[in-house]
Amino acid sequence: MADELSEAMNRSGSQLQAVVDGNFEAEVLQWGIPVLVDFWATWCEPCKRIEPTIKELALHYQGRLKVVKLNVEENPQVAKKFMVRNLPTFMIFKSGLVHATQPGAVAKSQMMQFIERAI
Repeated sequence: MADELSEAMNRSGSQLQAVVDGNFEAEVLQWGIPVLVDFWATWCEPCKRIEPTIKELALHYQGRLKVVKLNVEENPQVAKKFMVRNLPTFMIFKSGLVHATQPGAVAKSQMMQFIERAI
């Protein structure tokens, strides 16, 4: 399973899609399936530690959940609009609205529970 995951990540590219203030509405709020937004910053160590887990979850939920990252330092408007105060913060958007919020870098099993409850 781990080899399949690594191979799939290599084929799909290891980078998660980045969204910015300018395309947030189109890429998140107007998207047809639920979207998990990872609010992060380059200086945030917990953000860096959880990134491999977020990449795995993006592959696991492919087709059922879109996963994107938003750098709060470079895109303060969206972070301010949704009152992001801690990093990382994860929000799941459905039909243009925040459906669920998970602050902090949590275990993979907790992230999966968070996603399952929301989608």
